[in-house]
Amino acid sequence: MTGKMSNFPTKAIILSAGQGRRLLPLTEETPKCLLSVAGKPIIAWQIDALLANGIQEIVIVAGFQVDKVERVLAERYPEHAAIRVVFNPFYEVADNLASCWIVREEMDAGFLLLNGDTLLGDNLLPGVLHVPDALITLCIDFKTAFDDDDMKVQLSLQGAVKQVSKRLSAEETDAESIGLIRFSEQGAHLFRRTIEQTLRYPEKLQSWYLAIISNLAQQGMVTSHSVAGNRWCEIDFIQDLKKAESYFVAEAADTVTEP
Repeated sequence: MTGKMSNFPTKAIILSAGQGRRLLPLTEETPKCLLSVAGKPIIAWQIDALLANGIQEIVIVAGFQVDKVERVLAERYPEHAAIRVVFNPFYEVADNLASCWIVREEMDAGFLLLNGDTLLGDNLLPGVLHVPDALITLCIDFKTAFDDDDMKVQLSLQGAVKQVSKRLSAEETDAESIGLIRFSEQGAHLFRRTIEQTLRYPEKLQSWYLAIISNLAQQGMVTSHSVAGNRWCEIDFIQDLKKAESYFVAEAADTVTEP
């Protein structure tokens, strides 16, 4: 790509360490990120979208059945040395904040952080990559009602993020996080330092990384970017796989895997 901004992300980190127990029995021996959507693994949908938008360096944090993840990626992307897997040995005893800690050294420049169960439509990433520079940009979407499993977001009138939590009340909730965050270089360093400080306390091993984002938001450091009108899907349950199939089957034939 040409005409990149000074803070244009050069890297993506995908958090894919978990088994995905809510998708059992499909994930009995297969990590969630390798489940098929329209004939292609979830992780491949994510990587292909990133490559097509100029993100060449992609770090996948894997845990459950990591050897299977490594094998699939080696087979699908043999020419992409900058696509690599980092093993999280704590995936059974810690939440995704620990996955962020495992790859904190990778947070050395602007990057995208992507949940391993979020599929993105073709037109979503270009808008995210060209938003005005900000420390931390949380991608959000809107709907008329939110359920208990949604990662809810409270916004200021100016679009700044005030809180992020599944526990927000209906009155506090304005949007939901889609599982995609853009960090500037300064924002990446801030996030990394906060991770290192937070995990000094053993009880924080069970924390989500979005708890840190919420704390930083309360300090005025997080803005939002709406992806309303774009296709995306979070895959937590078997019905989500069916929804993803309906969203992405039309794109399966012409997904780009080369830069």
